[in-house]
Amino acid sequence: MVATGGLRRHAVLLYWRQYVLVGPAQLRQSRGMKNNLRLAFALLAATTLTACASGPQEGDLTGTVGTLYNDGLDALIEKKYDTAVHNFSELERQYPYSGWATRGQILTAYAQLIKGDHEESILTAERFIKLHPGHQNLDYMFYLKGLNHYYRMTDVNRDQGHTRDALEAFQEVVSRYPNSIYARDAKLKITLCEDHLAGKEMAVARFYQTQGQHLAAINRFREVVRAYQTSAQTPEALYRITESYLTLGVTDEATRAAAILGYNYPASPWYQKAYGLLTAQNLAPKGGEKSWAKRVGEGIKDIF
Repeated sequence: MVATGGLRRHAVLLYWRQYVLVGPAQLRQSRGMKNNLRLAFALLAATTLTACASGPQEGDLTGTVGTLYNDGLDALIEKKYDTAVHNFSELERQYPYSGWATRGQILTAYAQLIKGDHEESILTAERFIKLHPGHQNLDYMFYLKGLNHYYRMTDVNRDQGHTRDALEAFQEVVSRYPNSIYARDAKLKITLCEDHLAGKEMAVARFYQTQGQHLAAINRFREVVRAYQTSAQTPEALYRITESYLTLGVTDEATRAAAILGYNYPASPWYQKAYGLLTAQNLAPKGGEKSWAKRVGEGIKDIF
């Protein structure tokens, strides 16, 4: 028979996965989430399984399997992450084809994330994805992989490899599992990753601009507008394009960039600055900034 305790424990794990299994930042910041975590852990501890008198059967958590899995869970509850990982690893080594070993792999990746062993957690997640391509929790493993990269993102003046990897993992969640409970947060983090990458391009472009390398700067600013149109960096990028073109004396392109800025972001302070630059060089239209931006902007189907 299937152990009743096993079903109860599995139900708690589903609750834990859906409402409690989150990244370290959320665990630190959310008092309500901490309370949910304590509740889930208490339920898990209350349903710790023992060996059934009938002996181990498919689906049961008994004997050595039960000892390793329950000890791993207890260690995770007590925040003894190294011990938890050790027990789950032993469970997989001794019973590699057990469903409980598969669950242990998921919890191993989670424990490694919380502990800050991001590289190990990523490797565990990638291995799980490769070994279990049809698993019902694959959405979480992609999400967890993304979180590991997300928490290692650096400032825009440094390499953005982790930002790109996080973006790719979150995009996998959204594209493969649009109805996943993790899809909503993945979408939010996609936006944040894209804004971070746009910030990197802006930092490089500003450097070129300050060095008088305006063509190189314009190309970088245009890439921000092309690749990250919804980014918060786009209005400034259009302003900087206007600024650089005016410096080069290419007034038509400067006017066009300012018009696109005004058409798409009429309330942006960057548009006010761009319009001020044009006015200072007697390039502002007689019809006024709003009608001009609308007239020029409506004739442009695509931004650059």
